[in-house]
Amino acid sequence: MLLSATPPAGPRSAQEQRLLHEAVRNLALTPPSVHPQASITWLGPAAANPALAYRITGDPAHLAESRRWLEAAVRLPHWGSAHMPDHDLDAGWLLHGISLAFHWLGDALPEEVRALVRYKLLLQGRRLYEFAVASEGRWWSSSYWQNHNWICYAGLATAGYVLGREEWTERAKDNLGRVLDALPEDGSHAEGVVYWRYGVPWLAMHLDLLQEAEGIDWWERGGFMARTFDYRLHQSAPGFARIVDHGDCHDRHSGHSAALYYRLASRYGIGEAQWLGDLVGGELLAGEAELSGVRPGILPEAYLEHLWYDPAVTPVAPSRTQAYFPDLGLLTSRTGWDEQATLVSFKASPGGGHKAWETSAKHRAELGWETLNTGHHHPDSGSFVLLSQGAHLAVDEGYSNRKRAAHHNLLLVDGQGYADEDRYHVYRDIPYERQARQRDVLADGGWAHATAEIAAMYDPALGVQRLDRTLVFTPSGRLVLLDVAEADVAREWSFLLQTDAPTERTAEDLHRIRSGAAGAFVRRFAPAGARTESAAVTVEANPTSSTPELRITRTLHTLRTTTPPTPTAVFLTAIEPGQATVAQEVACEEGFGLTFGAETVLLSPVLRRIRTADVTADAAAVLIDGDAIAVVGARRVEVQGQLVLDVREPYTGKVG
Repeated sequence: MLLSATPPAGPRSAQEQRLLHEAVRNLALTPPSVHPQASITWLGPAAANPALAYRITGDPAHLAESRRWLEAAVRLPHWGSAHMPDHDLDAGWLLHGISLAFHWLGDALPEEVRALVRYKLLLQGRRLYEFAVASEGRWWSSSYWQNHNWICYAGLATAGYVLGREEWTERAKDNLGRVLDALPEDGSHAEGVVYWRYGVPWLAMHLDLLQEAEGIDWWERGGFMARTFDYRLHQSAPGFARIVDHGDCHDRHSGHSAALYYRLASRYGIGEAQWLGDLVGGELLAGEAELSGVRPGILPEAYLEHLWYDPAVTPVAPSRTQAYFPDLGLLTSRTGWDEQATLVSFKASPGGGHKAWETSAKHRAELGWETLNTGHHHPDSGSFVLLSQGAHLAVDEGYSNRKRAAHHNLLLVDGQGYADEDRYHVYRDIPYERQARQRDVLADGGWAHATAEIAAMYDPALGVQRLDRTLVFTPSGRLVLLDVAEADVAREWSFLLQTDAPTERTAEDLHRIRSGAAGAFVRRFAPAGARTESAAVTVEANPTSSTPELRITRTLHTLRTTTPPTPTAVFLTAIEPGQATVAQEVACEEGFGLTFGAETVLLSPVLRRIRTADVTADAAAVLIDGDAIAVVGARRVEVQGQLVLDVREPYTGKVG
């Protein structure tokens, strides 16, 4: 598709109009005569879009516009200025876009221009290739889970296929195979939605080039590409305009790529991807372009949308409201897809996810290479994000250069977060054994349940023997959190809740979250005797080394509940979105319980013994919604004297 500029058969009027509009959007801009301090990645698509428009229409104005940007790009002595000139993202972006424009225009360009462009592509390609060879085992050359790797090698491959440089395409192909084999089969991405949106399209570009140029179909290799749309879909905020912002996120609107949705829809027959691509290319396009912090942004992808859209795929609106991605330990559940719906996203895993953690440890041991670049990962295992009524309520920190657990919805021990945090690469050089994980996962019938084990993430000197967080999301959208903490000596344990605005204390152990017209009640049922305080903290970051002067900030308002020193502690918390609170504690002889009327949550994540007036169970959880019952890790369950489950092996799912 990309090399031949030949899309799937069929009408594409909306995509063509997008392309023709994008082809002339930069007419009023003057190309830079000297390299600006900021990134020049946008010059690649600035040349590619009018080049494709010229192929389609034959309009010489598009030829002239593409030539204008081609000549500007090739006359810059270096691609990239402030950070790694010629050896990083600027070079990768321009090698791709300039090579495609050069290839598509062919003999329509005067010979002297073709010679100039070809010389510059050979020069820049050689610079990038030689850097990749020389730096193998370090930085992006072997950072298989990182967007810099994907972009630079896809750019090198594009130039290699256009110029016939087999050593470039072979090295890029070898890297692509390693990437596809190393990525998680569940399609999840530890860098978060923003860098998924920025990086994964380049894997699709490279796969497209490989298939067209060499007849090699690697779209199914490793399983990641076939399943990654599901990850992106379930990290969409209700209403689709915003995102769940785990990981480094410039903002809460940077997340969509209609082009990538179309390519995944075409390759795998994913109707939901086609539907979302249409939504993004239509009513969400202007907002994404205006509010996204990712540059060059969504508008320059018009050439990809045109070439990747397949009208034969029938759009299908999303319907499934729950998903679990085991590699990243990511559980999501929502009450619906409309903007007013409630959503929770809860995660816990080793740095980069289980497969990346294991594979990078093998690379380190066998090759001496550091392949897991964790700059965009956060110390957030056990944290969650809650959205409801069109607003973020329990929030994440967004983008950060000095990452801390204290900036997430987590727990502190004697005021301390994760070991070796407060730096950019929070997982670099830490012991292999320092891993978090999820257990006892249920995502069925509107119920979501998981327990995050996070004790290993704290400094061993603190003596934390257990720190398990169980999160339950009810069918109506209420949230229950049970934190069970143990240490070998008395410690202060702090429960943190991050919000965009200060919470309001409305009664003893009851606070109100407000975000515009949206809100939720936060009620603490345990522990007794804890002190509660609120504070504001500003998180600052530079999201791109290519533009050193750029700074983004976010102010978090932290509701902090701290126990007196004690070797054990239990926090039992309910969060109820909406305008009323009905949560009540259930009297438990063993275990912990809350009820919201028709919905009852009974938990015993450690001892797995629940005893109330109505329920006797050997289970991690019993979840009741009217007459419907779900259980987690259960062997025997009686409800109101009726035996509903009696099995030898622990069972998770619906009963009765």
